[in-house]
Amino acid sequence: MSLSKRAFLGSMAASALCAQAGHAASRFNDNAPLRKQAAVRGLVYGAAAATYQLNDTAFADVLAREAGILVPEYEGKRGVIQEQPGHYDFSGLDRLLAFAQAHGMAFRGHPLVWHNRNPDWLEDALASRDSALLTDYIAAVAGRYRGRMHSWDVVNEAIDLDTCKLRETLWLKAFGPSYIDMAFHAARAADPHAMLVYNDWGCEAAANDRFRAATLNFLEQALARGVPIDALGMQGHLAAFGPQIDQKKLRAFLAHVKALGLKVLVTEHDVDDHGGPSDTPTRDRAVADASRRFLEVILDSDTTVAVLTWGLSDRFLQPEGWRDRLFRGGPRSLPLDADLQRKPFWQAMANVLNRNV
Repeated sequence: MSLSKRAFLGSMAASALCAQAGHAASRFNDNAPLRKQAAVRGLVYGAAAATYQLNDTAFADVLAREAGILVPEYEGKRGVIQEQPGHYDFSGLDRLLAFAQAHGMAFRGHPLVWHNRNPDWLEDALASRDSALLTDYIAAVAGRYRGRMHSWDVVNEAIDLDTCKLRETLWLKAFGPSYIDMAFHAARAADPHAMLVYNDWGCEAAANDRFRAATLNFLEQALARGVPIDALGMQGHLAAFGPQIDQKKLRAFLAHVKALGLKVLVTEHDVDDHGGPSDTPTRDRAVADASRRFLEVILDSDTTVAVLTWGLSDRFLQPEGWRDRLFRGGPRSLPLDADLQRKPFWQAMANVLNRNV
C-alpha cells in the first residue's frame, strides 16, 4: 500500500471516528437532566413528590426538568383518598397528575392495596368479608385514571421479610391469599393498559436469599393462576454504611424475574446515610457508591424499564435526632441536596446511565 493511499485511508478512518463520536455526543450528554439521560437508554427516570412540594417553585422547576415520571408520595394511599366510607378525595392525585401532564411526564399510582395508611374505619368494615371493600375501591380509583397511568403498584409488600410467607394483614385476615388475585383482576378490569406491578422491598439485600426465593415462588404461582402481574417493583432502599448488595446474587435474581416474563421497575430508590462519619463528602461518596453498585446490575438487565427515587432532593427530609441536626445537617439520601444542587448520588446515576450508550 502506498503512503498516499495509507494516509488517505487513515484520514477517512479518523473522520469516521470523529463522526461516530459526534453522533454519540448528540445522543448523550452526561450533564443533561436524568430524564433525558434515561431516555437515551430507553428507560424512564422519575421521582416521588407530594403536592405541598409543588408549592416550592424552585423545587417544582427542578423536578420538571429532572424527572420523566412522577409518583405520589402519599396522595395515592387509601387513608388519604377514602378517609370516610363512600367518600373519595382525588384532589391530591389530580393536582400531581396535572403537573405531570403539563411537563410531559408519565404518571404512576401507588398503592392500591397495602396494609399501612388505610382509613380507620376499614378494618372493622372488613369483618363483613365483603369483597366489594377491595374491588369497588380499585374500580373507583384505577377507573378514574384509566388510560392515564403508566403503571400501578397494585399490591404493596405482601410478603413478610422475616417469615418469607404472606404478611399477616387485614386483607389476608378478611379474604385469605385470594385478595391478591382479586386486586390484580380488579385493576386490570379498571385500567386494561396500565402496567400492573407487585411492589416490595428486601430482594436487594445480600443476606435475603430466602426472601428472594419466596418472592420468585410467589410470582411464579400467581402467574400460573393467571393473575395479571406485568412487573416487579423493587423499591431499592439501600444503606450507605450497612450491608452492601451482592451484585452476583442480584444479577441472578433479575435473570429469574426475566424468565417469568416480567418487567422490573425500581420504584423507591434512596440510600440511608445513617451510621457513617459526620464528614459530608465521605457520606456523599458512600451514598453514591451504594447506588452505583445497585444500578450497575439493575440497568444491565434488559427487563428494567424505569428507575424512580423516593424523592429528588434532601430539601424535604427531616433530621432524625440530635446527631443529624448538629453534625450532619440532616439526611443526604437523595440525588439533589437541600439547595437543589446535584450531588455525587446524581452523578453516580448519570455515570451508570452513560455506560454502553
